[in-house]
Amino acid sequence: MSATAARPTFLLVHGAWHRSTCWAALRAALAADGLRSRTVDLPSAGPQGTPTAGVYDDAEAISAQLRQIDGPVVLVAHSYGGIPAAQAVTEGSNVVHAVYLAAYMPTEGESLHGIHGRDTTGPEDLSGTSPVFFDPRTALYGDMPEEEAERAIGQLVEQSLRSFQQRVTRAAWRTVPSTYVICARDRALPPALQEKMSTRATHVERLTTGHSPFLSAPRELAALLGKFG
Repeated sequence: MSATAARPTFLLVHGAWHRSTCWAALRAALAADGLRSRTVDLPSAGPQGTPTAGVYDDAEAISAQLRQIDGPVVLVAHSYGGIPAAQAVTEGSNVVHAVYLAAYMPTEGESLHGIHGRDTTGPEDLSGTSPVFFDPRTALYGDMPEEEAERAIGQLVEQSLRSFQQRVTRAAWRTVPSTYVICARDRALPPALQEKMSTRATHVERLTTGHSPFLSAPRELAALLGKFG
């Protein structure tokens, strides 16, 4: 196998309320550096209807993409995407490194709400959806130009309630080398919480960006990811 063929493919896993189209700028930046990437649409985030999928459905969608990729994979999970990624990536898979980008990095038995110390029992019926939380302009895209931020907001979708409540049964970071990327100006996932979760990672990197560097600083993020490609 040639050196080029042995280079990993980046599998990009989006966060809550997003779809895989959010990665377009980063994918272009990676391609400019000769790096291949693929994306996955998590079923818990839906552009229409009422998504009823949860963490396990999202994990299966990630696993299905991994099975379609020949050769090594660097998995990059953003925000909520870190939760199903932790569930999906198992020892012996083709993932050689996992990057948690301002992402949740759960241990066994944790859910997104649980990590925030919220009630994890929740209602019996988890078939509903959650609209985008208050002021996504500030929380998600605070370091982006107005026009670009408005375009990104216009692409957000509803997110299933189940995805916030289901607890993982596996923690990929125990068996797969990982890097946590802390976004120092994040207004959605507090940097202090990122620092706490990053202690579980093999390595830690930092960006001086808000929550969505794949949109606000794609070239800088591509350069960082290039270390693993």
